[in-house]
Amino acid sequence: MQRAEDGGRLMAVNLDGSTAPPAADWPVDILALLGDRSTLARRPAFHIEQAADTGEVAAYLRLRRDAFVHVQGLFTGHDLDDRDADPRTLVLVARDHAGTVVGGVRLGPVADGPDIGWWAGGRLVVAPGARGPHGIGAALVRAACARAEAEGVLRFDATVQLRNEVLFRRLGWHRVRETTVADAPHVLMRWPIGRIADLVAATKAPLGPLLAALPTAAARALGRDPVGGALGTSARSVPGGPGFVGDDGAPVPGTDVIAACDAIVPSMVERDPEWAGWCSVLVNVNDLAAMGASPLGLLDAVGAKDAAHAARILAGLGRAAQAYGVPVLGGHTQLGVPAALSVTALGRTDQPVPGGGGRPGHAVRLTADLGGSWRAGYRGRQWDSTSHRRTDELRTMTGAVAAARPAAAKDVSMAGIVGTLGMLAEASGCGAVLDVAAVPRPDTASMGDWLTCFPGFAMLTTDMPGAPPLSAGPAMGAVCGELTEGQGVGLRWPDGEITEAVTSTVTGMGTA
Repeated sequence: MQRAEDGGRLMAVNLDGSTAPPAADWPVDILALLGDRSTLARRPAFHIEQAADTGEVAAYLRLRRDAFVHVQGLFTGHDLDDRDADPRTLVLVARDHAGTVVGGVRLGPVADGPDIGWWAGGRLVVAPGARGPHGIGAALVRAACARAEAEGVLRFDATVQLRNEVLFRRLGWHRVRETTVADAPHVLMRWPIGRIADLVAATKAPLGPLLAALPTAAARALGRDPVGGALGTSARSVPGGPGFVGDDGAPVPGTDVIAACDAIVPSMVERDPEWAGWCSVLVNVNDLAAMGASPLGLLDAVGAKDAAHAARILAGLGRAAQAYGVPVLGGHTQLGVPAALSVTALGRTDQPVPGGGGRPGHAVRLTADLGGSWRAGYRGRQWDSTSHRRTDELRTMTGAVAAARPAAAKDVSMAGIVGTLGMLAEASGCGAVLDVAAVPRPDTASMGDWLTCFPGFAMLTTDMPGAPPLSAGPAMGAVCGELTEGQGVGLRWPDGEITEAVTSTVTGMGTA
């Protein structure tokens, strides 16, 4: 914008050469001030945000009353209910350029008590004058879905009037069944949340095809041992050996030794080397613990850009090894390379507990250390329950499977609680159902985050109903599901509804 003289007074000239009106004494849209007409023409007719104050909520409630009480006659006097009084209920509103509330929707937890990740949306309304080509209603629905998923919700329902079913279907919702609200026919719809399935697909689904070429090669390479004695190739015809396919560790043939190996994500090694070092010990000791093995020692392979970075990795690794009471037996270090860290752990047991020892009818138990908090920089992804624990506490937890000897056990891995349960069920040749409300969970973790994060110490075990729990010191345990016929993992909710979380096998590696 330029300034021009006109009869002794200053005039504003827009970028396109037109004359702008005199400046007002109130805030002016910067685009209007600059005369950017093309951008103004493309500006959306509304925007959506969470109601910021009681005035916006009141405006939304007035729209509801006009629509559902006065026009449609669904309610008498008002349409308020307990959800409106619940402080956990969120209200999203659509406002036009003038700031007027022209639509809204509410969403929040369904049940009283702790939020278990089951939410519902409802009372979707758009002002009569704002309906039409702008698509405010559809935008409010999409915004509600996005907000629910951001809050860690795993089940999101809505009861909609029959005439709105087409809109919801077009937006991707699934029809569940017909129902009735205020004596009027409605449809229960469900938004498909694929958070768990997506995690499983990203972390575990490629394993079966990737490892398919290994058995023959492994059997050929291990046909004879280094000193000339023949090894039975049939015992090595699958990774881990028969009975231990897909397990957290692998029994070494002819010995009571269990070997486990885990690599840390390179980006984590690069930006958080001490924590990466700690986790390299944590995950390997947990892998041995899941098979009931006592740790003997660790071997590490470290890659770093320089000696200073390698020292930080090894410092974290050393502190964890000391905390767990496991010696570092040796390893390999390479400098001048991208960050990398892999650790191999050796343990001992003459009776390894398999991950595939479950059977339909077995009770599923989760034993997890709920102490601690989200690791800084990894909120919603990594729960740090171990870095503050004493050695005796860590050893009690990691010795729990060996002491209890359940039928099957798996350490919760990158696939999260549900994905790991899916791997245990797959190796056992069955399916599983998880009772969401019974899952032990920290108060500060949403259900969506907890079921998909790496939880520090957490063991899934299965056994006959009534089997004794794991004695795991500070870790808490609860029966929270069962193994079933079939495959995949379902989430069972307090109303008895079961939603699919994992629809098929997890790894494709087959049964143990």
